[in-house]
Amino acid sequence: MSALSNLKILDFCTLLPGPYATMILSDLGADVIHIESPSRPDLARTSPPFKDGVATAHSTLNRNKRSLSLDLKHPEAIGIVKSLVKTYDIIIEQFRPSVMERLGLGYDSLSATNKEVIYCSLTGYGQTGPYRDKAGHDINYLSIAGVNGHSGKQGDKTPLMGVQIADLAGGALHSVIAILAAVNQRTVMGIGQFLDISMTDGVFALNSLAGAAYLAGDQLARPESNPLNGGSFYGYYETKDGRYLSVGSLEPKFLIGLARILDEPKIQHLGIQHTPAEQKVMKAILTDIFLSKTLSEWQRIFEDEDVCVEPVLLFEEACQHPQLVARKMVTSIDTIEGCQQNQIASAFHLSQSPPAYKHSGVPLGHNNAQILQELNYEPKQIGALLSSGVFG
Repeated sequence: MSALSNLKILDFCTLLPGPYATMILSDLGADVIHIESPSRPDLARTSPPFKDGVATAHSTLNRNKRSLSLDLKHPEAIGIVKSLVKTYDIIIEQFRPSVMERLGLGYDSLSATNKEVIYCSLTGYGQTGPYRDKAGHDINYLSIAGVNGHSGKQGDKTPLMGVQIADLAGGALHSVIAILAAVNQRTVMGIGQFLDISMTDGVFALNSLAGAAYLAGDQLARPESNPLNGGSFYGYYETKDGRYLSVGSLEPKFLIGLARILDEPKIQHLGIQHTPAEQKVMKAILTDIFLSKTLSEWQRIFEDEDVCVEPVLLFEEACQHPQLVARKMVTSIDTIEGCQQNQIASAFHLSQSPPAYKHSGVPLGHNNAQILQELNYEPKQIGALLSSGVFG
């Protein structure tokens, strides 16, 4: 039995944050129906690259889910959703505030149909505040949450990250946690509730160390202002062939090991000190040393050493790293089209209920008739709905 096989979810989200959240839940066994507009399909379906004619983002983000295409402005669509909510009692939506209310699908309306409904609204800025109706993207949420203000190097612009931190950590993961917390409370008390998840709130909360230092200790968060954001030798160092090593040897035992391996006694003394001048000297010493050999040479040197020094890998190299291979973090998933596709596996390793992958993302509206049959619609009703335009 899958860990979440008792959960039934309606997913009204598009793009990355919401679909990633429901991908996590569906990998762990939740029954997820992805409800999409037939006229404005999820951009994840249409964004390249493609494999076997299907967008790879869609194949991954919407794996294990069924697809129901509904024109939510069509009156029959509201009835179908309300019929589903009688059993699919967890909702996640990603529209701007009030959009679902105007469609007749807000929390008040659906909780009247099912008082135990858990309704998660995932937005950039939340349901309240002066920014509630503003558009935004990951880069904007990171910026106003203060994360970008103490990231990067002094005098340089904030680096663009390869992973959408606010969307995924701020939005998707916080949504999953909130939904599971609400499920637990419903199990104990028999009540549903409304969940207001803001990507900006979520990523602001990730400022845990810098926030504690400022709010309780009056220490300003700036680039290179603490040991973990460039204020020490902790960082990235270029190698002879233009690649990089990550060096995190902060603790004394790791420093001692690093000094021994590099045959440079000054490292041990300077690394323990944290004045800007001493750290500048330390960085210069390490910069010169690491430029003397290629990345592969350094990898061989540090391979059997436990001093927190690792190569900065390209993604294709990470896929082949023995640790990630051992953890089976790349898996092969069947597609509806009868092919197989390699995808990133779930990061959850549960001994009694490992994640399962039934299929990759399906075509838009692939499960329309099947879902109506499950709602006990008669064949004539299904035929009439199919020709009414409700499904596009």
